[in-house]
Amino acid sequence: MTDKIKVDPSCMDDFDKESILPAEALQRIFNLIKAVSEKVNVPVREALGKVLAENITSSINVPSGRNSAMDGYAIRSKDLPEDGVKTFNMIGTCLAGKPFKQAVDKDQCVRIMTGAVMPEGTDTVIIQEHVEVNGNNIKIDNNTNAGANIREAGEDLSIGDLVLEQGMRLNPADIGLLASLGHAEVPVYKNITVAFFSTGDELRSIGEPLEDGAIYDSNRYTLFGMLANLGVEIIDMGVVKDNKAELESAFHEATNKADVLITSGGVSVGEADYIKETLENNGTIHFWKVAMKPGRPLTLGKMKDCYFFGLPGNPVSVMVTFYQFVQPAIKKLLGEKHVEPIMMKVPCISKLKKRPGRVEYQRGVLEKNTQGETIVRKTGKQGSGILRSMSDANCFIVLPLENAGVTEGDLVDVQPFYGVI
Repeated sequence: MTDKIKVDPSCMDDFDKESILPAEALQRIFNLIKAVSEKVNVPVREALGKVLAENITSSINVPSGRNSAMDGYAIRSKDLPEDGVKTFNMIGTCLAGKPFKQAVDKDQCVRIMTGAVMPEGTDTVIIQEHVEVNGNNIKIDNNTNAGANIREAGEDLSIGDLVLEQGMRLNPADIGLLASLGHAEVPVYKNITVAFFSTGDELRSIGEPLEDGAIYDSNRYTLFGMLANLGVEIIDMGVVKDNKAELESAFHEATNKADVLITSGGVSVGEADYIKETLENNGTIHFWKVAMKPGRPLTLGKMKDCYFFGLPGNPVSVMVTFYQFVQPAIKKLLGEKHVEPIMMKVPCISKLKKRPGRVEYQRGVLEKNTQGETIVRKTGKQGSGILRSMSDANCFIVLPLENAGVTEGDLVDVQPFYGVI
């Protein structure tokens, strides 16, 4: 059964006593979810977007030896002129991958390219812009400091350094780091499978004719996109009618195939009997409603070893509840350590209406004003059926339970969509 929250009713005009707070809902999810433990080795290129299953330490120095950070001329720092200019004799050229074998003596230099190993005796590179070349001689000024324009051995990574931490989702830079260490394979956590379907007699799939009162099912397509971004295996089970036998059959099919089942629709008060009855008869229910807008009818349950998330039917509510609860849950299940969205404070240039009693996730646009400052504005109408408000948005404006509205210029909490969540 769902625990009730004790909240002062004098300041909670829109509070539902049967709901739990979003923070409590997320904590219950984290308490229930157990991360996968099985590991698999995959080729390094296939590790992109997967979750690292072990710490990676460096077995080599990167770079392996002292090398030049610029195109120029390698010299001994003790030969640098104290003032004026000085002439050096150029005794050869050093290319990346083709070291110069000879030691460099007093007032000698070697032409060197970026990435080339510093010749014996040298410790400074004079960039070519500070050099006057005359045959095999060069003149330099006194604008270069000792040790300039070189990269020391192990400057990027040293033997024994912790390079990548278990539980992080690997990005393109991480793949490059692994390659720089010579890793052909990398241990990652085994992927999970997520099944989903929509419920509703009024729903039609793309390509089917629309009768009066029928609508195309957009939720499965937004769910597919959000799940694809997480890199999980996906099973689209289509539309399941509001029929007890069909719903129960779909639940059993999903729990035999998937680690997570997501439904959209069929969890609002008055239309939830079949889903609720199926869960109660075959599994457990951990909460049923959350004090939030949009997305109050949100269900967490479990059947066998399959986690269940029952999302509302309205398109915006599906996306809000997915980002706030399902995505962090899937990330934790996949073994990620950092799973919650990033929050930042930004001035809001729009007036926002809200009644106390629920946490609201309004759709906003983060952008720069003419002064170069980061601000946020609302996308327009905020109804839970207006999917355009999500398409236009690049963030959520998160208004806390007690908030009674926002005036222009107020600081608000913002969750960016892309590159962060």
